[in-house]
Amino acid sequence: MIFFSPAKINIGLQILGKRPDGFHNIQSLMHPVGLSDILEINPLHSKNQEILFSQSGLRFDADLEDNLCIKAWRILAGECNLPPVEIHLHKQIPLGAGLGGGSSNASVTLLGLNALAEDPLSMERLAELAETLGSDCPFFLNKEPMMMEGRGEILTPVHLNLAGLFLVLLFPEIHISSAEAYRGVKPAVPDHLVSELIQKPVSHWKGLIKNDFENSVFIKYPRLNDLKQKLYESGALYASLSGSGSSLYGLFAQRPSLPDDLRKQVIWAGAI
Repeated sequence: MIFFSPAKINIGLQILGKRPDGFHNIQSLMHPVGLSDILEINPLHSKNQEILFSQSGLRFDADLEDNLCIKAWRILAGECNLPPVEIHLHKQIPLGAGLGGGSSNASVTLLGLNALAEDPLSMERLAELAETLGSDCPFFLNKEPMMMEGRGEILTPVHLNLAGLFLVLLFPEIHISSAEAYRGVKPAVPDHLVSELIQKPVSHWKGLIKNDFENSVFIKYPRLNDLKQKLYESGALYASLSGSGSSLYGLFAQRPSLPDDLRKQVIWAGAI
């Protein structure tokens, strides 16, 4: 079975306050995009192995035990009867980009394995398991825009019609960990939340809908701010850092003509 494991962008990301558990309360609109990893999950015809995992595409150095696909298999195997399986991950979403690739892999693995289980779990239980794998993971069990609140576990479907807009997604080969990005933020409750601001036309979003990580990330990596401004110079209606970065995106009314230095950073472009 073939599954597409999508990336996401954040439209606005407000860091509202530090929680007693060490996490932050946030509000952000998460929107799936066309860039995706590819997962193949099939029964393994072997009595000697429970799981066989392989990967291709973008390379990353990580201990296999820390791989989120393996963690997803392990947590689901503890809940229901799974046959021996082989999982192949073809990686196209860069790591440390703020696109949620690892979280997406974990949740899509849960969905794929659950389809093979003798006693599949409900979507409600899958969401609970996904939350233990990462704050963003429950979002990727769905394929629709969601308002994310709390530390990321509170999800509300949002009707947001971006039909007709063209998305340009950049990755400037800078890897930023969430821990690094959070160290530079100063939480604050703004006058207007993202949930209110997204009701305005996209052409009004510039200067209103902000990603709070930009304040500190752009100081450390000024190249990112330069790229954002060039997206606007190229005609973007709205441009932003996604998540904690370093990916950026622009929403355009039509396919843009980009200068060479932007085209070199494009990892995906198409209708959103």
